[in-house]
Amino acid sequence: MEPLAELRTLIAHHAQPGQRACEVAGVRLLASDAPTEPVLNISEPTFAVVAQGGKRAVLAERVFDYGEGQYLVVGLDLPIVSNVVRASAEQPYLAVGVALKPAAIATLLLETASAGSPAAHPLGMAVSDATPELLEPVVRLLRLLDRPGDIAVLRPMIEREILWRLLAGDQGPMVRQIGLADSRLSQIGHAVRWIRDHYAELLRIEDLARLSAMSPSSFHRHFRAVTAMSPLQYQKQVRLQEARTRLLAQSRDVAAVGYDVGYDSPSQFTREYSRLFGAPPRRDVARLRKLSALERSV
Repeated sequence: MEPLAELRTLIAHHAQPGQRACEVAGVRLLASDAPTEPVLNISEPTFAVVAQGGKRAVLAERVFDYGEGQYLVVGLDLPIVSNVVRASAEQPYLAVGVALKPAAIATLLLETASAGSPAAHPLGMAVSDATPELLEPVVRLLRLLDRPGDIAVLRPMIEREILWRLLAGDQGPMVRQIGLADSRLSQIGHAVRWIRDHYAELLRIEDLARLSAMSPSSFHRHFRAVTAMSPLQYQKQVRLQEARTRLLAQSRDVAAVGYDVGYDSPSQFTREYSRLFGAPPRRDVARLRKLSALERSV
């Protein structure tokens, strides 16, 4: 069977609409039988292939549309708004995502003595067409779901082949930077992780630049090139996503949640939340809970 066709069959067999669970750690399956609402998530380094349907991902003002036979690479933790744009009951959206581990990439680079060239496009995410050579190991990885006894032995070899195909492909320069500790992508990644872990704290560009081993001016320029936003804009998106998660999980006072994520002014928190999510906190959360209830009832 042709790799893309088999990939569709495997995902459809192992993932029901809305499911992401997978027995292979670090691998996510996604199926949707209808277009979905745009959702903001902080995406970690990931490689994802669309087997059927189409999806849209938005980073700041950059829009990425990708569909059947294409793959997305995200090189570091980025706040991405994404949604399924092409899906139906007859032809559901089907995709698989694989976490990209810097240590595994670094090991492969060391063993192959592959220095490679710097990324031509410094933005930390990109879309390309998937070759048969890349799709074949992805298919073999999902075949392991039918043979769980083989996972422990065969999975590391298959994932290694996937990484090698990525390194040899269009997005090889970006994938290579994920594994190099001194690459611009990795240096900015240190600052990104600090912001994610300390989103409620005061952000000082000088401290982040020092953490990234850059001058403040160089850091600011490279941060914007990689993430398509300033450090303050990045922090704001992380804060608001955390606030939305807390409001969904608990029935808490909006002002208190805003304070917890770093806002001193309830009105500023509500204003910036509404601007990002399209509605004030309580109305947005009520809508999301209603959508969730409808999905559970189907």
